[in-house]
Amino acid sequence: MSAPPARPYPWYYAPLNWLLLGLAALPLPVLYAVADGLYFLLAYALRYRGRVVQENLRRSFPEKSDAERRRIGRAFYRHFTQLLVEILKLAAISPEELSRRARWVNPELMARALARPHPVITLGSHMGNWEWILGSGALALPGVMAGVYKPFKNPFVEAFMRRVRTRLGAEAVPMLATLRYLVQHRRGGRNISLLTDQAAGPEDRPYWTEFLHQDTGFYSSAERLAAQFDCVVLYVGIRRVRRGHYEIKFTEMPGAGAVAAAAEGEFPITEAFARQLERDIQASPEQYLWTHRRWKHQRDRAPL
Repeated sequence: MSAPPARPYPWYYAPLNWLLLGLAALPLPVLYAVADGLYFLLAYALRYRGRVVQENLRRSFPEKSDAERRRIGRAFYRHFTQLLVEILKLAAISPEELSRRARWVNPELMARALARPHPVITLGSHMGNWEWILGSGALALPGVMAGVYKPFKNPFVEAFMRRVRTRLGAEAVPMLATLRYLVQHRRGGRNISLLTDQAAGPEDRPYWTEFLHQDTGFYSSAERLAAQFDCVVLYVGIRRVRRGHYEIKFTEMPGAGAVAAAAEGEFPITEAFARQLERDIQASPEQYLWTHRRWKHQRDRAPL
C-alpha cells in the first residue's frame, strides 16, 4: 500500500486551510458582507498601501482634481475587497455559478485562433477580476486554458492558490517554466495566458513606452514567444458590470506578420497591449490594481 502524498506545506497551516475552505463555502452575498467590513478596515483603519494608491493615481491622472482621485481611491478599495472574497470563492464555487457570473462576449475569437496547429497567447492584466478569467475560461472556451504565474514564496499560499486556479480544469504554469510548456504543447490546443502588466525589471528586457502619462516598462516575452511558436495573440479584458458579475472580451493583437518586427527591436504586440489596457483603465479606473508598485523601475538611459 502506497503512502499518502506529503502535504506541500507545514502541518500548522492546516487550520488556516480549513478556515479558508469554510469561508469559501459561504454564499457570495455573505462574503460580500465580509468584504464591506474589509473595505472600512483597509481603506480607513489600516489605510492599506494608501500612499502607494494615491501616488499611483496622482501620476496616472494628473488632469483630475484631488477630489476626483480620492473618489477613485475609495471606489478602488471597494472593488479590491470584493475581489479578495471573489478569489477566495474560487475554492468552492460551482461551474454553473461561475459561468453565470463571468460572461464571455466573443469566445469565437479563441475558437478561430485554436483552429490553427499552434498555441494561442492571451495577454491579461491586473484589471477587474483576472483570477476568474482562468477558471471561467476553462469552462467556456475550447482547448486547454493555462495561466502563467509567479510562484509565491510561502508554501501554503502557493499550494492553496495553485489548487484554486486549477480546480475547474485550468493549468497553472510557473513563470520560469513557460518556454518548456510551450515546447511540450507547440502543436496547439493550448491557450497560454500571461499577465503582462507586472513591473518588469532591467533583467527582463522590458519594452518602454508612455503609459498613463508615465515612462513604463512592460514584459516583452509575448513578442518573442509569438514569433518563435507562430502564435495568434489576443488581449483579454475583463470589467465588472455589477457586483459579482463580469464581462470578458477578446481583442485581436497584431498578427503573425508583425511579430517579426521584434527581431528589429520593435514591439508592436506589447505596444498594442499597452494602448488597449490604458483605454480600459481610463474607462473604469477603480477596477485596476493600484496597490502594486507598477512604476518602481526606471529606464536606464544611455549617457549623452
